[in-house]
Amino acid sequence: MNGTIFLKSAIRQFKDYKLLAEKTFAQLKDEDFYHHPDSANNTLAVNITHLHGNMLSRWTRFLTEDGEKEWRRRDEEFEEQELDRKKLMQLWEEGWACLLNALAALKPDDLDQTIYIRTQPHTVIEAIHRQLTHYAYHVGQIVFIGKQIKGAQWQSLSISRGGSAAYNQQLKSDQQ
Repeated sequence: MNGTIFLKSAIRQFKDYKLLAEKTFAQLKDEDFYHHPDSANNTLAVNITHLHGNMLSRWTRFLTEDGEKEWRRRDEEFEEQELDRKKLMQLWEEGWACLLNALAALKPDDLDQTIYIRTQPHTVIEAIHRQLTHYAYHVGQIVFIGKQIKGAQWQSLSISRGGSAAYNQQLKSDQQ
C-alpha cells in the first residue's frame, strides 16, 4: 500500500464529510441548531459539541498519548448548552483543525505504528478508519436532522431525485 496515497485519500474524505455538514448548516436558521427531532435523538448543537470533544481528544498528541484524554468530559458533550451559532461554529472549526493538522503531520511510516484509544491498541490506519466512520455517522445525523427541519425547502447536497441522467450527461459533456 502507498501510505502517501492513503493519507491524501483519508484527508479528502474527512474534508468531504466536513463540507456536507457545513452545506447543511448553511440552509438552517440559528434556532434550528437546537431543534429536537425527538427525545431519543441529539440536536445539531449536541452533535457539534460531541464531535469537537472527540476530535480534540483523539487527535491531540495522536501518536504519543491515549486517544481518550483524562481531561475530556464526554458525558457533558451530550448535555444541552446555550451556545450561539458563532460559538458552535468556533467549536466545529477547532475540532476539524485539530484533526486535519494531525493528519497532515503524519508520514507514511507512521501508519504501521500502534496507538491507543481507551487503552485498546490500534494501528494508525485502523484509528483513522475508526474516526472516519465515527464522523461520517454523526455527519449523517446532521444532514438527516437538517432535512427534517427544512422539509420540502431542503436543497439536495448530491444528485437530486430523478436527476441522475442529466448529471451523468453533464459529466460526459464536461469531459469532452
